[in-house]
Amino acid sequence: MRYVDGFVVPVPKKKLEAYRRMAQKAGRIWREHGALEFVECVADDVKRGKSTSFPRSVKQKPGETVMFSYIVFKSRAQRDRVNAKVMKDPRLAKMMDPTAMPFDGKRMFYGGFKILVNA
Repeated sequence: MRYVDGFVVPVPKKKLEAYRRMAQKAGRIWREHGALEFVECVADDVKRGKSTSFPRSVKQKPGETVMFSYIVFKSRAQRDRVNAKVMKDPRLAKMMDPTAMPFDGKRMFYGGFKILVNA
């Protein structure tokens, strides 16, 4: 059964192009190590809810947008193997430095998901 890692992160709009470059590089690396898909989506029709929403979930500030991202793997076991290789890949070292990230990593949230329906 395929497995998905999902992420939501706020990105300053002025750093969106830097985020795109970082994500493109990261996507190539994840794919090289075996990920099936690497997708980055920028908020388009995302409103701030009264009690919960994508903007609220990341404590979105003025001038920021929300990214919704996911990586697809063959299985949970394959995801664990791929992520272990990715985390050791020296090409990601600069991107993993919190001071070099074009977003506030403290407000990012993520997790692994089993697919329930794939229509």
